[in-house]
Amino acid sequence: MIVGIIPARYASSRFPGKPLIDIKGKSMLQRVYEQAAKSKMLNKVIVATDDEQIFNHVKKFGGQVVMTAAHHPSGTDRCWDALQQLEEDYQYVINIQGDEPLIEPAQIDELAAILQDGKTALATQMMAIDSYEMLFDKGEVKIVLNVNNEALYFSRMVIPFIKGFDEKEWHLHHAYFRHVGMYAYRKDVLEKITQLPVSSLEKAESLEQLRWIENGFSIKCVATAYESHCIDTPEDLEKLLHLF
Repeated sequence: MIVGIIPARYASSRFPGKPLIDIKGKSMLQRVYEQAAKSKMLNKVIVATDDEQIFNHVKKFGGQVVMTAAHHPSGTDRCWDALQQLEEDYQYVINIQGDEPLIEPAQIDELAAILQDGKTALATQMMAIDSYEMLFDKGEVKIVLNVNNEALYFSRMVIPFIKGFDEKEWHLHHAYFRHVGMYAYRKDVLEKITQLPVSSLEKAESLEQLRWIENGFSIKCVATAYESHCIDTPEDLEKLLHLF
């Protein structure tokens, strides 16, 4: 059984109240919830929040929601808190970003499909990089993979270095991938990674998944062709509104 959990915080340094912003008559959070609920592979979708306004809002539109502690440093920690409150026994959790109102249900199902063997500990998604601009954008996290499509490393810098070629041509000589930030966790592994202290690599890159790799966990990476439209700032919202 797989549960989809949408962590949602009201506080945001760049965009306070972001989950409740209106997008053509519905809140961003409601749009994410409704898209996730269309997934064919999730057994349940819930919102995990520490904010009473968000809690009441989800109840009002008919969604399922749990109240979590306020101190959680990441969505991963909030997912573990929420999972412990559920009566059903779920083997896997998919952490769905609450700021992607156009998320495709099929994209969620792509990630869920890799979990069917019951052996996968952690999984996430990736997308091929096809331009110099994207490759050298430090806002895009790049993934180095092994032959089994498990992450060796995540970085905001370009890895590997391609010797003998102009860097504007690097993407033509190596298959680079960028990270798409939806995670799947096996229940027992989710419990373990939330107990780990912050690692040195995580501090350096500000990427929590490096903590898991540093502690010996494997992260399976699943390719997707679905473009993400993440809302981090009011400017991002203006761009998104043109897509509706």
